[in-house]
Amino acid sequence: MLPPLVRRALELERQLGFERSCTPEVGRLLHVLACARGRARVAEIGTGAGVGAAWLVSALAPDIPFFTAELEPSRADAARELFRDDPNVHVLAGDWRRTVAAEAPFDLLFVAAATHLRPREDGELAIGLLSPGGLAVLDDLSPAVREVWLEHPTLAAIEVGLATASVLLAARR
Repeated sequence: MLPPLVRRALELERQLGFERSCTPEVGRLLHVLACARGRARVAEIGTGAGVGAAWLVSALAPDIPFFTAELEPSRADAARELFRDDPNVHVLAGDWRRTVAAEAPFDLLFVAAATHLRPREDGELAIGLLSPGGLAVLDDLSPAVREVWLEHPTLAAIEVGLATASVLLAARR
């Protein structure tokens, strides 16, 4: 059963012709992780059509602030409209390095489409967005991104294979 917000995000994805949203099984993993106790601030890098954000927001307690950054202005506007009824969802238009970074630290961070990161420079910046004990989830991984995150001295990290996808989970020590 899909949460209603996820169904609406999938419809938006179809309307926008956006084809790079997280898979349903990655979305379900995000949903489970967002349910965990102790979440105080959550963020996403790469809103797209809002599918990953919808999975996360659907599981968060209503008072937890959620921030998501989208570089493409029209997609940011569409996502802002999708989440318009939730005052704790903040869709930030622009480069995540400025928009999301200004709202850190986060207990849970979804790095969507990690292949678009500059592995070392962006990896360090994204890791710096995590609070101590914070968890990052990365999908769509390149070998260089894997190496940075799996070998980073301040992280405990593992790559997890799902049925049709692979994600990296990394907790900041």
